[in-house]
Order: sequence, then structure tokens, then C-alpha cells
Amino acid sequence: MKRALATFLRALALLIFIVFLGFALLIWQVDRLGRRDDARAADAIVVLGARVNADGRPGSDLTSRTYHAVDLWQAGYAPNIICTGGFKDEPLSAAAVCRRFAIELGVPADQVFLADGSSSTIEDAQSTAQVMAGHGWRTAILVSHPLHLYRARWLFHRAGLEVVTSPTTTRVSQISLPVRLWYAGREAGAIVVTELDGWDVVPPEWIARLQRWSYGLQ
Repeated sequence: MKRALATFLRALALLIFIVFLGFALLIWQVDRLGRRDDARAADAIVVLGARVNADGRPGSDLTSRTYHAVDLWQAGYAPNIICTGGFKDEPLSAAAVCRRFAIELGVPADQVFLADGSSSTIEDAQSTAQVMAGHGWRTAILVSHPLHLYRARWLFHRAGLEVVTSPTTTRVSQISLPVRLWYAGREAGAIVVTELDGWDVVPPEWIARLQRWSYGLQ
């Protein structure tokens, strides 16, 4: 009996170590991708939504994402920009504010599209897939905060799109290590939660709590 218990505990310890190692590897991948710009020619540049200020102007994250998308457009990487996020047909949604800002920066209105009606990166991917399918587009460059891009790319691939990533000018190396680990861990956790949600092995209330914690970073 003692021997069986010892064997079980060793196996359990090994399993915990493997899970921890796998999660650590995922965090490293999130951090690593955020340091790399893979922009190349595509059908569209997708700006992932972020906070809008009370006065209707884009918040700091949305500002930097839109600026970067316009820089890519001006450099000729793609002829179109898709702005995501927020309630559909809402003038102050992240998508609508991003679109207005991109037009102010010189992008023709007929080359900036809305993929609104979304409140998470999963829904951003689904809305963007619909817009792109409607125009016969297949490839896109994702623009967002560096530590958001690994999960975003994964979700857009799940939505059937060919995407590469291009982070904003936020330098990952300049983010303090504790903050960087927190956000990278949160992104990695969101990936795990999304996978668990499809397995039907974890109680729904647990999944809901984990989603509220892990899906906060846009």
C-alpha cells in the first residue's frame, strides 16, 4: 500500500512539473512573439480594439495601435485596414473610433472597414473573418500590444485566417519583469481557459471565473 502511494505521489509530482513546464514555455512564447515584427504583404491590417476615452478619443493603447496600422498601410504592406471591437453601429465603439482616427491620419474612408459587434479577442477574430470573407480576403497583419499578439494570432488562426503579427512600438524589454510576467501569464492562462472550455471536463462556473480573470487584456 505504501509503495503504491509513493508511486502515485511521484507520478502526480511529475505531472505537476510537466504542466508547470508547459505553462512556463507558453509564457515564454507569448513574450518572445511580442519582440518580433513579422509584417509582410497582406490583404488587410487588423487593429485589435482597446479602450476609448470618455471624450470619444482613442485611449493610449488604441492610439498606438492605430498609428502603427497606418504606418504599415503607408509603407504598402496592405491596401485595407480593419478596426475591431465594441458594440455594433456604436459611434464610440473601439472600431468606430479607430476608423475615424485612421481617416484623420490620411487613410481613405473606403479603405477602412469595421469589424464591430465584439467584446473579446475571440469575437474580434470571428467578426474580422466575416468582413474578410465578404471581400474575398484571406491574409492579414494583426496589430496590438506586443504581449497580446500570441493569443490573438492563435485565435485568428482558429477562425480560419492567415495572419502574421506586428506589435506596436511598446518595447517588451522596457516593461518591468514582474509586470511582463503578469501579463504574459494572463495571456497564457486565457489560451488554456479557451482550450478547457471546449473539452467539457471543467465545471462551467470555474470556466466563467477564469474567463473573467484572463480575458481582461485586450
